[in-house]
Amino acid sequence: MNRSRLSAFAASAVLALGPALTLPIAAAGSASAAPANPSSTVGSAQLPRPTGPHTVGRGTVHLVDSDRPDPWVPAAGPRQLMVSMYYPARPGTEGPTAPYMTTEEARLLIRLRAPDVTVPPEVIGGVRTWAHPDARPAHGRFPLAVLSPGFTFPRATLTGLAEDLASRGYVVALVDHPYENAGTTLPDGRTLPCAICDQPPQGGMAAIAESRAEDVSFVLDRLTGRHPAWRYARVIDAKRIGMAGHSIGGNAAATTMAGDARVRAGVNMDGTFFAPVPDDGLDGRPFLMFGTKDRHADEKWVQGWAHLDGWKRWLTVAGADHGSFTDVPLLAELAGIPDTAPLPYARSSVLTRAYVAAFFDLHLKGVSQPPLDGPSPANPEVSVRLP
Repeated sequence: MNRSRLSAFAASAVLALGPALTLPIAAAGSASAAPANPSSTVGSAQLPRPTGPHTVGRGTVHLVDSDRPDPWVPAAGPRQLMVSMYYPARPGTEGPTAPYMTTEEARLLIRLRAPDVTVPPEVIGGVRTWAHPDARPAHGRFPLAVLSPGFTFPRATLTGLAEDLASRGYVVALVDHPYENAGTTLPDGRTLPCAICDQPPQGGMAAIAESRAEDVSFVLDRLTGRHPAWRYARVIDAKRIGMAGHSIGGNAAATTMAGDARVRAGVNMDGTFFAPVPDDGLDGRPFLMFGTKDRHADEKWVQGWAHLDGWKRWLTVAGADHGSFTDVPLLAELAGIPDTAPLPYARSSVLTRAYVAAFFDLHLKGVSQPPLDGPSPANPEVSVRLP
């Protein structure tokens, strides 16, 4: 199959995502369109085990910005956001783990990204996680890492990374941006569908990155203000905040930093800089560009690299494709869609977790990270470009 075809779980257009992806859409009627008995896989898939020493807790926060109408559906009223909060939990935490996504979110994701696939949505929504709902947090205060998913992707597709960061001693705010993904379920049970997936809004993809920067700044207001919206907000160290994102979420990380000095460090995981890095940089703050080989031909990445004015690295992962930095390859496998990325998901998830954590460990915890300064024998797939 032509490797330039879009992933069934990728965003809706090459314009939205940048270079070609490598998770092909299964041909309608082909044997690979769905597992032979998809219902037998319900609950059988599990995200990779987090690598840090902490048990992981998870809470969910519903935020409403009464001062800002929804940018894509003004008739819906104020901007609403759903945020999954991952955090280090106390030792000995036991019990059930948090759901991956709602069945309706999974159904809408399949309908949007893989309409020919017949896998039940419970197969996707039933992926097993490691986080325990509302577990008591560990003692102490921890850096905050904000995560923003790719265009059309629900926040669940960064769950593996979120859980791993929490296990390593971070509070993680994983943000859903409604009407920009297949579906976002609200506490009242309604699931908001995508409003701009078929046609980018006025202002193009840059407008999405800029809107997300407003979303994230509001999230920070509500998590670190005098009357925080999250019950365990006391464990957040508001002086150590970073942000990472996939695809347009990675672009949004730089855009957020350009307008919000609270974000001290940022990561772009394979997202085109539709909203460019400012000509005068990011006030010397560190930034990591972490992507596929295709980014070497992306003029917006080359320009972004030139404008970054602080600590910076450009990491390239050989054999990865656009979805390799997320849980998407696992979901594609469950849907019976072959993963044509040369780098297996089991390996790409290890590398994504290791390097994102290394970056935040260096810049939010002050822990030296030699793999960020050159080739690592343990990770030959990753090349490092220095300033």
